[in-house]
Amino acid sequence: MSGAAVPGDISGHMLDLDEDEDLEVFSKNISLAGSTPMPNSPDSMVNQFRLDEENEEEQQDAINKDIFITVDNPESHISAIETFIMYRVVTKTTRSEFDSSQYEVRRRYQDFLWLKSRLEDNYPTLIVHPLPEKFVMKGMVDRFNDDFIETRRKALHRFLNRISEHPILSNSHYLKVFLTEEELAPHRKQGPGFLSRMGETMRAMANSVRGLRSKLEEFDVMQEYVEDFSNKICSVDKVTQRIIKEQREYMDELKQYSSTYFQWAESEKELAEPLKGIGSCVERCSKETEEQVQHLSEVLVPALHEYVLCADTLKAVMRRRNNIQAEFEAKNEALASRKTDQEMWQEEVDDLADRVEQANNALRGDWSRWRTRMRADLKSALISSAVKNVDYYEKCLAVWETFLLSQRAGLLEQRNGEDAS
Repeated sequence: MSGAAVPGDISGHMLDLDEDEDLEVFSKNISLAGSTPMPNSPDSMVNQFRLDEENEEEQQDAINKDIFITVDNPESHISAIETFIMYRVVTKTTRSEFDSSQYEVRRRYQDFLWLKSRLEDNYPTLIVHPLPEKFVMKGMVDRFNDDFIETRRKALHRFLNRISEHPILSNSHYLKVFLTEEELAPHRKQGPGFLSRMGETMRAMANSVRGLRSKLEEFDVMQEYVEDFSNKICSVDKVTQRIIKEQREYMDELKQYSSTYFQWAESEKELAEPLKGIGSCVERCSKETEEQVQHLSEVLVPALHEYVLCADTLKAVMRRRNNIQAEFEAKNEALASRKTDQEMWQEEVDDLADRVEQANNALRGDWSRWRTRMRADLKSALISSAVKNVDYYEKCLAVWETFLLSQRAGLLEQRNGEDAS
């Protein structure tokens, strides 16, 4: 992946290594099935790299937390109308506003969607962590496939924990309802009706067409950053998906390749030993490739795709902020042209002015929090992938070094035998 495809803000926070710094060399004892131990293969200092400062911060955050949420135990529910997955949501808390210290409820995807919608309606310029897509993601054939369910479970778990860590969203009445109430149906009816939502949508469209009369530079900078970040993270996400697909194809080719050497060895007795050795090397490299692909799929891809969705969330937040300001400007212009009911209109304009200020302050605070979290998440995923790549290539190198050493030993034995005769 090209370095240009990674958000610029990340590079400044990556690990700095002194070019003149000596890298201590370590060894591994890797062996092929049924063979003698392999020679040592050099390991990089990267394998020992630990984010000590970040670990300390995470431990401190864990100490300060007063609510812990777990999403687990997915169960399929089949009815005559639909089939869906229910997840268990377990909450443990010391907060005084909760009547109990522990709750256990079961929720389906639509319930998570309801919570996200309520939070966005009530906190339009706070950044609510995104949910995984409702429909089957690319590469997943069956949305009831175990891998898909586990991927979604992790994403839902992350969604709730990000909300619980937020200084404002974590105190939302809707989060408490979601975590504690057995049934959400009565609370669903309390939300805005269809006509109300339609009216808000129409106003938002009108404000979007009208545009902003005065733009604040700081939000223009945010908008440009979001667009640039979105382009880069989408590009990296697509390329990573393509690399994984090609690596899987390469892995399948290796499996066929190794079996060909084993078959060949059966008909070439004089070449049997080196042919079997090559086949074993290819077979082991195939297994290492499978582990690498699995690591990329479970660590890097989810992190990248999560922030692809975050970019869309940020764009929506920016639009909502702009709509609030546009509505204020429209009302303010209308007030200037009114000859009657000016006092009533002035109250509306003042309320909207307060709303604009609140929206701006909320976004400013959340923007800083989001960028800090984004950098930490992507930095962790990228470093983890780098460490895995080093491990992968070192293991493959050790496999082939073992083969070469065994062949050299065989040649020495043959020469010594010839000299003795």
